[in-house]
Amino acid sequence: MSKAFVKENDSDFEEEDEIPDPSPKGVKNYITPRGFKALQDELKHLRREERPKVVEIVSWAAGNGDRSENGDYIYGKKRLREIDRRMRFLLKRLEASEIVDPLQQPNKDQVFFGATVTYADEDDRERTIRIVGIDEADLDRGEISWVSPIARALLRAEIGDVVEVRTPRGPQSVEVTGISYETR
Repeated sequence: MSKAFVKENDSDFEEEDEIPDPSPKGVKNYITPRGFKALQDELKHLRREERPKVVEIVSWAAGNGDRSENGDYIYGKKRLREIDRRMRFLLKRLEASEIVDPLQQPNKDQVFFGATVTYADEDDRERTIRIVGIDEADLDRGEISWVSPIARALLRAEIGDVVEVRTPRGPQSVEVTGISYETR
């Protein structure tokens, strides 16, 4: 039988499964304007730069003859599936997004979405975090998702408030020492 009609391995087909939605069911996909723009920029980069380059490589490799052992062709097709999958995911996330501009927050004395919060834990260690959308959370930059336990505990708190955070080691008390909202 020709190799054209034989599935080479199952993993090639499993990759096309959709990426699960990271948002909890029934919860809106809140995002800051900066986060929304970052998703748009990534989608634009994939659509206008990355995908056309890979398509060019795949078409060149396809013209070289036997595709079954052509690494450029096989890798290129796999990369195209990854790019298309990511583009579908980004489109769905952008469509479901509700942009919340922290600068429009009228009450800047309380912790809301987009706030940068400084808090002290029980050991008097201060930490600063920024509460952002699920798609833009990056712990290395101190940006946490608004659905995380610490963010949920801090929401609506004011400077001086002590809130209890549920952690893997048990409940922990933290005191809010600073609240700010970014400026453009």
